[in-house]
Amino acid sequence: MHKISDPILTVENMSVEFPTLSGVVTAVRNVSFTVGREKVGIIGESGSGKSTTGRAVMRLQPPQAIVKANRMQFEDVDLLTATEDQMLSVRGRRIAMILQDPKYSLNPVMTVGEQISETVILHEKVSRKEARARTISMLERVKIRDPQRVFDLYPHEVSGGMGQRIMISMMLIASPSLIIADEPTSALDVTVRQQVLSILDELVVERNIGLIFVSHDLNLVRSFCDRVIIMYAGRIVETIAAADLDNAQHPYTRGLLNALPSLDHPRDRLEVLRRDPKWLEN
Repeated sequence: MHKISDPILTVENMSVEFPTLSGVVTAVRNVSFTVGREKVGIIGESGSGKSTTGRAVMRLQPPQAIVKANRMQFEDVDLLTATEDQMLSVRGRRIAMILQDPKYSLNPVMTVGEQISETVILHEKVSRKEARARTISMLERVKIRDPQRVFDLYPHEVSGGMGQRIMISMMLIASPSLIIADEPTSALDVTVRQQVLSILDELVVERNIGLIFVSHDLNLVRSFCDRVIIMYAGRIVETIAAADLDNAQHPYTRGLLNALPSLDHPRDRLEVLRRDPKWLEN
């Protein structure tokens, strides 16, 4: 695994602002992080800015959003100055995004096989025959049985777990260097979630690529990721190795950990997270 000193993505002092009728709302404030060939989890409550951070890297924020940063570098691409045409060649091919619910990410009037094949044809200019062969091979790789049959199914004909595997195959078929997975397993039941995560883990290790895993599930990120970034109110309050999460220092991270139920140490009453206004100043 590559060192963090050899990052795929470097973000320095990034802020994302949204103009509203009542003034400018800052959704992400001065965040800095790097991602190497590793699995980096971004944890936080709803509204903490974790999904906005991922979308800003992809340049998928709404037109009215204002993204500022000292630096946003992905491999040889300056994400701050890249044109939309340049971003079209980056998105999907070099940075892929897996979203929360495949039912809303897949085109309902195209078969799943056509949609995955389209990704290869668009980015690599191969024939339809070769694209079909690669698609079926990729469906096999994400442990879908009878991929020839699944190729011709429409999104409404597949289960949530299979739909998420189809999304993973679509995002990985163009061999990206970085994947941003935004709550990719929250709509799945526990056993299917574990299968999807193990597939994702195998592919990340096998292809030696980077993964940003956005989640609100602390235990999931602890077991799956290498490093964890904890966000609160649009800021990064702590970055720590996933294995050292129990030794986290920031009171917000400690509060999140203490609010988790534990079978090993059952408690009658879970702690309630107490927020300190000083966290917004640091």
